[in-house]
Amino acid sequence: MKLLKKLVDVATGGIGKLAFDVAQKYFPPSMSEAERSKARMDFESMELQRAREADAAALEAEKAHTERVRILEGSANDLKSIPLLGPVVLFLRGCQRPFWGFATIYLDWLWFSEWDLTEKQETALIVINFLVLGFLFGERAVRNVMPMITEAFRARTEGR
Repeated sequence: MKLLKKLVDVATGGIGKLAFDVAQKYFPPSMSEAERSKARMDFESMELQRAREADAAALEAEKAHTERVRILEGSANDLKSIPLLGPVVLFLRGCQRPFWGFATIYLDWLWFSEWDLTEKQETALIVINFLVLGFLFGERAVRNVMPMITEAFRARTEGR
């Protein structure tokens, strides 16, 4: 949904200023400064209205997406209504993030302490780490760690 918001921002951003700049070229020379200011305010108001509409559309799309996921996957209340199996599924669903996080930490610990891996195995572990890091902490965490990883790979490549 963030991508949709960015696309909407790009599509509507600055349209009032652009429209004013274009219109300003065609203002009659006799137009007073007060009239020019009023026109600028009207264009800026138009831009704000477009931004509000874009935000509302992005919010509506996000709500529709959330509702669709809820319908397809069900909700926790749906699972609670299933005797015996429902609580087990809820427990397992809640354990996903910690399980994958601790499993990756364990694999990394083995990698750095005991294992002598091939380059292909190391690459696979790095991909697993990025997937889990992105899953647990989001895109920003991956983006923040990427320069350090790139530098480590560069040092490793130059050392060989």
